[in-house]
Amino acid sequence: MRQCLTSPNGGYYTTNREGRDQFGQKGDFVTSPEISQVFGELLGVWLVAEWMLQGRKKHGVDIIEVGPGRGTLMDDILRTVSNFQSIASAVENVYLVEASPSLRAAQKQLLCGDAALEDVSTGHRSISKYSRLPITWCEDIRFVPNEPERTPFIFAHEFFDALPIHAFQSVPPSPIAPPTLSTPTGQVSLNRPNPEAQKPQWRELLVTPTAPSSLITTTASSPASTKSQQPKADFQLSLAKASNPASLLLPTQSQRYKDILPTPGSVIEISPESRSYAAEFARRIGGSKQSKSVTPSPTPPAPQKSEPSGAALILDYGPATTIPTSTLRGIRAHQLISPFSSPGDVDLSADVDFMGLVEAALGASENVEVHGPVEQGVFLEQMGIKERAEMLIRGLAKENNTTGEKARADNENKPGEEAPVDVEARKKAIGAAVERLVSRLPGRGMGTLYKALAIVPERGGRRPVGFGGSLAS
Repeated sequence: MRQCLTSPNGGYYTTNREGRDQFGQKGDFVTSPEISQVFGELLGVWLVAEWMLQGRKKHGVDIIEVGPGRGTLMDDILRTVSNFQSIASAVENVYLVEASPSLRAAQKQLLCGDAALEDVSTGHRSISKYSRLPITWCEDIRFVPNEPERTPFIFAHEFFDALPIHAFQSVPPSPIAPPTLSTPTGQVSLNRPNPEAQKPQWRELLVTPTAPSSLITTTASSPASTKSQQPKADFQLSLAKASNPASLLLPTQSQRYKDILPTPGSVIEISPESRSYAAEFARRIGGSKQSKSVTPSPTPPAPQKSEPSGAALILDYGPATTIPTSTLRGIRAHQLISPFSSPGDVDLSADVDFMGLVEAALGASENVEVHGPVEQGVFLEQMGIKERAEMLIRGLAKENNTTGEKARADNENKPGEEAPVDVEARKKAIGAAVERLVSRLPGRGMGTLYKALAIVPERGGRRPVGFGGSLAS
C-alpha cells in the first residue's frame, strides 16, 4: 500500500499526471469536505469548543492536519476559527503533514494564494490568507515540532484508511507427525516436539504475483468487492507457508486478536502505522507514559507536559468495535475494483480499526481519554449541521453565498467556466449534501459508515461536544 500510494516513482498520490485529480466528481472519490463547506466549518467549531473547555489558552495553540488532501478541510477550519478573535489570536502555527508535492502545491494555492513558499528545516512554509498564520508543510509528523508547552489540535480525516495494513489468517495445528526412526526398541522421534506447533497460529496473507494466464484468485480472505470475474490482476493474496516476524509479533499487541486465534480461518487486518500515529497524537496531548509503551512512536520521546492540552479528532470509515477483516479495496472513478490491478493508478484503502486506535492512544499516555467512535451522522447532528445548513440557505437569498459552496462548484468546472448561480438549485444542493453526510440509509449516505473519534486530556470523563457533551456539561 505504501509503495502504490506514496512512492516517489509512480505513487498514486505522489506522481503528478497531466489532467489527473484524485478528488471530486471528476476524480476517483469524494470526501466530506468536498461535499459541503458545513463539514469543515463544524470541525472548526469543534476546535473552538474544545479550546474553550480547556480554559481558553491565550497563546501556544497549533493546528495540525495529517493527510490534508486538496486543503479544503483546513481552509474551512481556518475560515471558521478566524471568526472567533479570541482563539484566532491564540493560534500561532498551522502544520500540514503531506508527502505529495502535487497535493502540497494545491494546498498552498488554496490556503496561501500567491504568497511566497520558502524552504525551512522541517519542510516548506508560507503565509495563510487567514490572519497571516504561518503554514508549514512537513513530509512526516516526526518533523512537526513537539514542545511540551504547545497546545496541538490535530485533525485526521480519511487519513488512517490509507495507511498500510498487514493481513493474517488463523491456521489450525499441523496434523503432520514428526519424522521417526525404527529401532529395536520401537519408534523414536527425530525432532523434539514443539508445543507451539500444536496450537493455532497466525500466518500472514502476502501479496504475490498472479500466474500469467489466471484471473484474480478469490479465497475466503479476498475482499468482497473483488469476488467476481474481473480482468486479470497483476497480484493476489497468498497464505504464507510458515510464520514470519510480522505474524509472530503484531497479533500479540491486543487481547482481541488472541481471542479469535483459536477459530481456524479467521482473518484480521492490523495497521501498525495507524497505532503508531494514534499513540503519537496521545503523547502530544497528554505527554508520554512513564512506563514503556508497547506501541512505538514515530518521533523521539518528548519532555513531559506539565499540563495536558490539545485534542485530536479522527474521522474515517470502519467498524466501531470489531476487527476489520478482508477490507482492502481499490477505488477508481467512484467504483470499487480489485486493489491488485493497475498499481499506482488506483486508490487503495482499508477499514480503520477504531478499537486499535483507542488501545494505542490509552497505552501511550496516562493523561488522555478517548471518546467514541460515534457515527458521523450522530456527531454532525450534535454539532448542529442542519441548523448551519438552514443558515446557509437563508443567506442565499441575501448574498448568493459566494464563499464556500460556490468555490466547490468552481472546483468542478473547467477554467473560464462560470459556476451555476441558480439560488433554488443551490438550496437543493446544500440540502442534498447535508443529507449525504448524515444519512444512515445503506448505500446512500455516510452517516453510519463513517465514524468520529476524539482524544482529549483526561478530565474525569467529561465528554466533548459532538460526543454527548456540551460547553455547559
